[in-house]
Amino acid sequence: MPLYGRLTHASHRSLRLCSVAFALLAVICTACSPLVVLNATIPDDGYERATNRGYGMHPRQRLDVYIPEARPVDRPVVMFFYGGSWKRGERAHYRFVGQALASRGFVVVIPDYRTYPEGRFPDFMEDAAEAFHWVLTHIREYGGDPTRVYLLGHSAGAHIATLLTLDRGYLARVGLDTHEIRGTVGLAGPYAFDPLAHRSLRPVFGHLEDPDVARPITFAHGDVPAILLLHGSADRTVRPENSARLAQRLREAGSPTRYVAYDDLGHVGIILALAEGYRARAPVLDDIVAFLSTDSVLGQSMSVPCQQNSQRSISAPAYCATSETPAFSLR
Repeated sequence: MPLYGRLTHASHRSLRLCSVAFALLAVICTACSPLVVLNATIPDDGYERATNRGYGMHPRQRLDVYIPEARPVDRPVVMFFYGGSWKRGERAHYRFVGQALASRGFVVVIPDYRTYPEGRFPDFMEDAAEAFHWVLTHIREYGGDPTRVYLLGHSAGAHIATLLTLDRGYLARVGLDTHEIRGTVGLAGPYAFDPLAHRSLRPVFGHLEDPDVARPITFAHGDVPAILLLHGSADRTVRPENSARLAQRLREAGSPTRYVAYDDLGHVGIILALAEGYRARAPVLDDIVAFLSTDSVLGQSMSVPCQQNSQRSISAPAYCATSETPAFSLR
């Protein structure tokens, strides 16, 4: 191919990536089609994918497994829960997340779960527990180590991942313990929100007599796996105070917890930063991999002083906020 053709192709790919980013920023919370376009720009080599594995009888109780191409043995496992206001989402749309982590040597599991109207709280939490049980039972078949399973979630998925980590009840119902979670990473999760304060969420949570049972911050205690909370300082959908407050509560309880705020990063940008072509915006992927690879997730303390400024690396001190702005905002 002539040099001009290569340059033209690269230019077109760059423009396509920019177009996808713009579309995602506009509509990721209300439609999934831009994610399909994004995945079209993601490399499809370097990993294998085992699709449509059932962890229950409901049609939404299915998952995909991403396996590094080298067919590893006893590799660490990351279980990713996507967002979508507990109302929407498809595991196939997050191939870019599977590719990002599989390329770093992790076996990646992405489950679907029941969303409204097929499910309300706590249905999706029960699905998460069942999916985790499936992982511990079957992941060796895919080269994963069931003693090194980490949770990762974005937005509503971060809520699911952290609540599964903090509230012992969900895993107890499937005969497991939260200590079988090696560590948890939350991206822009609503950990301290009031689910009944938002009309759009009442179909999902409105039946609850006590909304605190749906708030991860309610269950903050010291005897939990290591937790990393990442948030964009420009997030106006789920306010950064969610992560700041949960991190502070967990640290006060003696839990190994870290909070990182990225300057000028929004709600969509933090998940988009995992995709190839967008990682220069913020070191989200590197920070996740560093957390999963450090000895700190084995139980050593990660507690650090709280400072009033944003940080761009997990090697820096944690950030905390004292703002009284609402913890969750839907626009």
